[in-house]
Amino acid sequence: MNPSEPPFTPSRREALGAFGALSAAPLFSFAGPADAEDVWAGQFDAFDFAAARQCALIPQETAGPFPLLEALDMAAMVRRDITEDRPGVPLALALKLVNVNAACAPLANAAVYVWYCDKDGAYSGYRQAGHDTRGQTFLRGVQLSDARGLVRFAGIFPGWYPGRITHVHFQVYPNADTRRHATATSQIAFPQEVTKAVYASPLYAARGQNRSVPEIADDGIFSDGASYQIAKMKGSVEAGYAAKLLVGVAA
Repeated sequence: MNPSEPPFTPSRREALGAFGALSAAPLFSFAGPADAEDVWAGQFDAFDFAAARQCALIPQETAGPFPLLEALDMAAMVRRDITEDRPGVPLALALKLVNVNAACAPLANAAVYVWYCDKDGAYSGYRQAGHDTRGQTFLRGVQLSDARGLVRFAGIFPGWYPGRITHVHFQVYPNADTRRHATATSQIAFPQEVTKAVYASPLYAARGQNRSVPEIADDGIFSDGASYQIAKMKGSVEAGYAAKLLVGVAA
């Protein structure tokens, strides 16, 4: 089996059980700090996804060394708030899934798994240089896309580690009703002006700017082009950021 493309779940009935009755309304309501869902709802709804009519297939990328694929079997991972105890500048992330094989129509009922590192460059669930986060699950989560193809996550702005530009990993399982492999394994990049502003802020200043990979074009993953993977963003360091990305998949 390709480790970057694990099976999701055999059936919707089993998926609902594994993810703790996913269809229950409370799992889709956000109960994170400071009622972030209410704060960002207007930002999400104001985003113009008209570009979905001209969508493109999201580039495939590596899942990297820290996918923690067993998270797909954890009921607690079905959540919108993935922050846990991680401090950082608030980040509200919206992905709109569209099917490139169906005139770029919104893709509903697709499972999306998101994961990324904290402000200090550490991923949950692994022993890494300077960090041992085994048994932890911060900044990981799964959501099902709604009728508009939208999934939303609330977390913090990612940190960085040597050799990579700031990024978020995600996988898309286009039909949670059937046993299928991930149809997309990709990564999200961020506008450099936002990244530099965040890394100059108090919570991130101790590590400062990423001098090892100063620009997106210098990154080994995005060096072949990242035009379909750079999130559009609104917000500020003081208020937090909202980010959106159109994700074209072949479903």
